[in-house]
Formats: sequence, C-alpha cells, structure tokens
Amino acid sequence: MEVAWAMDKVFVYGTLRKGESNHHLLQQALYLGQCQIQGRYQLFNLGYYPALVDAEHNRRIAGEVYQVSAQELAQLDILEEYPSLYRREPVETQHGRAWVYLYNHNVDSFPLIEDGDWCHRS
Repeated sequence: MEVAWAMDKVFVYGTLRKGESNHHLLQQALYLGQCQIQGRYQLFNLGYYPALVDAEHNRRIAGEVYQVSAQELAQLDILEEYPSLYRREPVETQHGRAWVYLYNHNVDSFPLIEDGDWCHRS
C-alpha cells in the first residue's frame, strides 16, 4: 500500500511539462522548478508520449517538479492509467522526494531518447 505524503510532489518528464499537451492538468499546481534525476532509467519515445523504464545503466532524465493536491494527483493517476499502464515510485529530486511514473510494458520496439529529455525528441 502506498503512503501519500502530506504535500505530494511529482516529477514529470513528458506531456505534463510546460509547453506540452497535458500541462493544463498542472496549471493549479505549485511549480517547484526544473531538475534532472539520475538513476537506472531509460526514456523512450512512444509517439504521443514518453515511457520511463527501469534500466541497467545510469542516465539523467530531465523534467520538472510540482507540488500537487490529492485531487491533482488523482487526475494524474487517471491520465497515466495508474497502476496498469504506469506505476508510481518515489524518487529523490533537488526539490525533495517526489512521485515519478514508470511505464509497465515492453519498450523494445520504440526509440530511445538518448539525452533523457522528452522536449528534445525528434
């Protein structure tokens, strides 16, 4: 069972970032800033959205951190089809501990985003 923190934070790396298609879901959230997380992750381009997955190699992933309400987090869970399409895991950021959504399915046929920044996809 997951425990919600009193002030939930989320690290977003794809369509929820500023200027991207789903950012409107975070318009009322408190923007804490840009950051990069580093860990055993890889970022893939699934076309309309990215997939962050566990990996064997350490990579930096670019994103933004927001403080969200329980209602906003519930909306993000719906968008991310949590827990079937994505799962939530805690990650340490320079803005404190935050949730990150990790993709639950195979990404073998999708292109890797080498620099870890969805905004730089081609």
